[in-house]
Amino acid sequence: MKSFFIGNIEVKLPIIQGGMGVGISLSGLASAVANEGGIGVISCAGLGLLYKKTPGDYFGNCIWGLKEELRKAREKTKGVIGVNIMVALTNFSDMVRTSIAEKVDVIFAGAGLPSDLPSYLTSDSTTKLVPIVSSARAARIICSKWKNNYNYLPDAIVVEGPKAGGHLGFKNEQISDEHYALEQIVPEIIDVASQYKDTKDIPVIAAGGISSGKDIWRFMQMGVAGVQMGSIFVPTDECDASIKFKNVYINAQEKDLKIIQSPVGMPGRAIDGEFIRQVESGTTKPENCPFHCIKTCDYTKSPYCIILALYQAAKGNMQKGYAFAGLNAHLAQKIDSVKRVIATLKADFLIASHE
Repeated sequence: MKSFFIGNIEVKLPIIQGGMGVGISLSGLASAVANEGGIGVISCAGLGLLYKKTPGDYFGNCIWGLKEELRKAREKTKGVIGVNIMVALTNFSDMVRTSIAEKVDVIFAGAGLPSDLPSYLTSDSTTKLVPIVSSARAARIICSKWKNNYNYLPDAIVVEGPKAGGHLGFKNEQISDEHYALEQIVPEIIDVASQYKDTKDIPVIAAGGISSGKDIWRFMQMGVAGVQMGSIFVPTDECDASIKFKNVYINAQEKDLKIIQSPVGMPGRAIDGEFIRQVESGTTKPENCPFHCIKTCDYTKSPYCIILALYQAAKGNMQKGYAFAGLNAHLAQKIDSVKRVIATLKADFLIASHE
């Protein structure tokens, strides 16, 4: 596996660990992946639930929590650390400003178009900006707006296909349509990036359902610089979720992976379970909205509070939450170390490259 650069940052192992909230990918998992040469990513979603320094001040606690997670990560690694910030977060601006002030290596921004992301950069910023998109149209819009409004181009682009876990940038009918498959949209986004090659090298990173070294080889042959992988790192010792959450992956069968409708207003892929069945039966109606965490969420119309559901799941209370997961999450058979997971990916990649 070849290294690649995001701006002046060398990514020695071309694997980006996907950001998984709430409380799934924090400093523990991120630092372990960074120590292997990849990019470890801390999810900013719901940090104010994990850190309760000031009772009742969810947004303030999110800022403090992010600073604490970054501090912990830096104690454990000298590798590349990024953050994942959903554009749909109400405190998107807080999380971006904090990340840049703390000199995070990379911001990955998805679940909406991060049209104004470069506006947060300061004169002494070192943070690289990477949008997550699901179409060539979105990539074109971002490149055009960033260049015209801020004279800035993405430092890389993550293209996430419909086999990803969590929130998907596709309509329900597109998820199983081969015209929207990752294999179809990767070349289109590479083409968008190549249109700016005289100005800036914009590496393209493939994401969504990538679960083996063979997959990595296949997409690299298509021209991507690296891949983003999330689900494969959940059943690891270093993942920040509870053992009960990890075992949901271990015990999942292919039939358990299903598309659900999220209160965020996007479809999402999750592992079926008791809580999802409660949602489908209409018994999980939220009484209020204590956090106002998502811009697009109206609790009076939502079947449940997503941030609380994900928080409960991460703690292992699967009766009150569920696990987001990629299409191939059911392939997990045991809890292993990040080091061994990556060693297996490298070995499979080597075999695929000689076939």
